[in-house]
Amino acid sequence: MESTVLSLRIDGELLERLRGHAARRGMSVQDYVVRTLIREDFDERFKTAVDETEKFYGTEDPPSAQVRPSAGIA
Repeated sequence: MESTVLSLRIDGELLERLRGHAARRGMSVQDYVVRTLIREDFDERFKTAVDETEKFYGTEDPPSAQVRPSAGIA
């Protein structure tokens, strides 16, 4: 897999919070941010796949009554 550099400018307070979250998990800030982005991307792709499946097969429950998994994230 090819990698590319992404440079971000973020608030100092946000960076400190990210450092804290990453440290609790024994990760670098970079690894924590990448993991979070991957998880969000998975959630979005999963939701799209579920929506497309429901369109194909139809659904009896209104969308507001359905529960969407969040890749094990509470």
